[in-house]
Amino acid sequence: MSGPLGYVETQRAVVATQTDPLVLRGGGRLDHVEVAFETYGELSPARDNVVFVCHALTGNAHAAGMHMGAKKRGWWDNMIGPGKPVDTDRFFVVSPNLLGGCSGTTGPQSVDPATGSPYFLDFPILHMSDLVAVHRRLMRHLGIERLYAGVGGSLGGMQILQWAIDAPQEVERAVVVAASSRLTPENIAFSAVAREAIMNDPDFHDGRYAEKGVIPRHGQKVARMMAHITYVSAQSLQTKFGHRRDRQGDDWTLEPDYAVEHYLQHQGETFLDRFDALSYLYLTRLLDYFDPFGDPWTAERLAEAVTRFQVTSFDSDWRFDTGQSVRMVERLSACGVDVDFAELTSPHGHDSFLLEPPGYHERVASFLKG
Repeated sequence: MSGPLGYVETQRAVVATQTDPLVLRGGGRLDHVEVAFETYGELSPARDNVVFVCHALTGNAHAAGMHMGAKKRGWWDNMIGPGKPVDTDRFFVVSPNLLGGCSGTTGPQSVDPATGSPYFLDFPILHMSDLVAVHRRLMRHLGIERLYAGVGGSLGGMQILQWAIDAPQEVERAVVVAASSRLTPENIAFSAVAREAIMNDPDFHDGRYAEKGVIPRHGQKVARMMAHITYVSAQSLQTKFGHRRDRQGDDWTLEPDYAVEHYLQHQGETFLDRFDALSYLYLTRLLDYFDPFGDPWTAERLAEAVTRFQVTSFDSDWRFDTGQSVRMVERLSACGVDVDFAELTSPHGHDSFLLEPPGYHERVASFLKG
């Protein structure tokens, strides 16, 4: 019976301690790591129906269903639930907030047990493998050894790719949507400008703004406004806003006037209420350095992989364009990995992976049905 999930709760698990620390790929360690996560559906007696969902840059653990008292459903509610592509009548779905985040999982604002104060900019630079290491520890915490599938869009898809490399026997199917195996210089440039805006805001205070009771409001807002432009397409902006203005004729102003300007102002303002600037800095930098096929051991590990990949791109996505998916597919294929690739038509740009363009959900559902 298809339909939406009901009320769900966010759970928490400690997956690293001083006696069992998380040793980071780039050096250093974290002596305490807590993970916020949600689960949907029922775990089978054989524990062989697990689908792990990884979120994008500014996502969180709340992928589906409703929180008590909330008005908005989870960010991928159209994908996850009874009768949906990630069918909770069949699958046990695990959705965590990633390491470095700001929605319940250890990140830069978390308390460093060695000092009793938040890490701030003393938080270590992360590698994608560090995120995967936390995911794998969460699975062990839940008594799960193997995934039926890992599913993710954008940064979420990159986590799934890294997981298949780091643990080639653990993921049977990998659904990678609107992702990249190495960011283009253009992508790195956008993130550099965003970080510059945040770190040069007068209220940044060397990352210790929480001690001052402020946030780098202006810089963070500008960073989000600019980034959001890259998530949509020219066609979607034209269709939604056109050249509509508040004023008429030659009544000109330097203040927001066009409908698209008001839209970006809204996106920037709402971002301030739900995301932390330090997490934004750390996670965008993690993306810049992501280049798994640059590691000399990747081909050898993928040669041992049991993972079958489904890679999907969208023709209007210019943030992670189809060329970046093709590069990933070519490298996976060169390593002997089974890959099903398709570019789908969508007017929505990069945000297509969160929506329902024609053929997308059917494609994912068919792959997961095996």
